[in-house]
Parts: sequence; structure tokens; C-alpha cells
Amino acid sequence: MADKIKLLVAFLLVVLGIAGFYLLSGSPTVVRVLSVLAGVGLAATVAYFTATGKAFYSFSQDSVAEARKVVWPTRKETMQMTGIVILFVLIMAVFLWGVDSTLFWLVKLVMGRSE
Repeated sequence: MADKIKLLVAFLLVVLGIAGFYLLSGSPTVVRVLSVLAGVGLAATVAYFTATGKAFYSFSQDSVAEARKVVWPTRKETMQMTGIVILFVLIMAVFLWGVDSTLFWLVKLVMGRSE
């Protein structure tokens, strides 16, 4: 129950930040944006202290750790794969153009409209 109340408070803080953006319409844009950021920041802080927030934080830390384990391709590998993809797209475009033209010609022939 306490977690639900904390999440409700976090939601209300976001709403207050957005409301501040519109209520401060005469203020500079920086102040208006800071009101939204303050609302979101405070909401994130309150949400962190819930069970769901802590689980999300742990999940995000695990995600960052997994992203660091990724072996990214070298520039040469990237360029080679990009070239293969472009070549495949061009070949498929020519093939589909040929199929479309042939079917168009056959339909015209069957309908007796060949000129």
C-alpha cells in the first residue's frame, strides 16, 4: 500500500511539473523547462524508494553491464555488411521491377490491350 501511495505522489509531482510549465507562461522558457525537469526529477526520486523503482534501477544497471559486454563490429566489417545489404536491395529492386513489368505485360495481353 505504501508503494502505491509513493507512486501516486510521484505521478502528482510529474503533473505539478507539467502544470508549472503552463502556469509560468509569462516566464522565460528556461524556467518553464526547469519546472518540468524538477517535477520529473523529484518523481523519479520518490519512485526509486518503491519496490518497483528499486527493481527497475537494478534492471537498468544489469542492462548497462550487458551493453558493455557487446562486441561491436569494426569499421571494415560494418562497411562490408552495409555494401552487401545495398547490393541485395538493388538486386531485389531489379527483380521485383522485372516481375512487375512481366505481369503488367501479361495482363495487358490477356485483356487484349497490347499495343
